[in-house]
Amino acid sequence: MINLTKEKLLSFLIYLASTALGAISFLYPFFTPGLEQNVPLSQVRAGQAPLVYSLLVALCLLVILFEVQSQAVDAKLIALLGMLVAINAALRFIEVAIPGPSGFSPIFFLIILTGYVFGGRFGFLMGTLTLFASALITGGIGPWLPSQMFTVGWVGMSAPLCVPIVRLVRGEGKFSEILVLMVFGALWGLLYGAIINLWSWPYIAGPSAHFYQPGEGWLEAVKHYSIFYMVTSFVWDLGRSFGNVLLILVAGSATLRALRRFKQRFGFSYQPLEGQTV
Repeated sequence: MINLTKEKLLSFLIYLASTALGAISFLYPFFTPGLEQNVPLSQVRAGQAPLVYSLLVALCLLVILFEVQSQAVDAKLIALLGMLVAINAALRFIEVAIPGPSGFSPIFFLIILTGYVFGGRFGFLMGTLTLFASALITGGIGPWLPSQMFTVGWVGMSAPLCVPIVRLVRGEGKFSEILVLMVFGALWGLLYGAIINLWSWPYIAGPSAHFYQPGEGWLEAVKHYSIFYMVTSFVWDLGRSFGNVLLILVAGSATLRALRRFKQRFGFSYQPLEGQTV
C-alpha cells in the first residue's frame, strides 16, 4: 500500500507540474511589463517555444518511463498508445490536406474516448503525442506547437471527469453515456479555441475594446478578451464543437465497445488520474 501511495503521489506531481508549466506558458505575458505588441505571428513566443517544448516532451517521456516501471501499465498499453497516436496523426494529416468546415478536427474524438476509458494519464499522453506526431507529418512545427500540445493534453486528461456523471445517471453502455460525452466534446470544442487564442492575443495590437492593453487589470482583460473571442473565434469553434458531437454520436458506441473489449481482453489494470476505474 505504501508503494502504491508513492506511485500515485509521483504521478500526481508529474501531471501537476505539466499543468502548471502549461498555465504559466499561457499566462506569463500578462505579467510582463512593457509587453511588445505588433509581433509577426511567426515570431510570437519564438524565444520561449524551444524551452517549453523541450520541457513538455521531457515530461511526456518521464510519464511513460514512470508508468512502464509501475504496476499501472505494461508494454501492451504502450503499444496501444502508439497505434492510436498513429491513427490520430494520420487523421490530422487528412484534415490538413482536405480542410473541413470551420474549426472541425477529427482528432478530439479518439482523445476524449481513450481518456475516458483508460484514464487521465493515458488521455494526456494521447493528446500531447498526437499533436507532436502530426506536427512532424504535416510540417506544423512552430512556436505555437507547445501550447497546442498542452491544451489537447488537457482534453484527454479531463475526460475521466465524465465517469462520475455517467455513473450517476447509470448510463454505461446506454445512450445517456454517449450524451454525456457529446456534451463534454461540445464544451471542449469551444474551450480549446478559447485557450489557444491566449497564445497570441496579448501580442496583437488593436482597439482597446477587444484587444489586450499592457498593464490593464484582470477584469478589463477578461472583458476585452470575451469580446475578442465572440467576434473572431466563436463561430469558427462552433464547427469544432459540432464535429466532436457528431463523431461521438455516430461512432462513439462502437468505439467505446472496441476500447473496452481491448482493455478487458488484455487485462489492463490502468487507473485514471483521479483514482477511479472506468
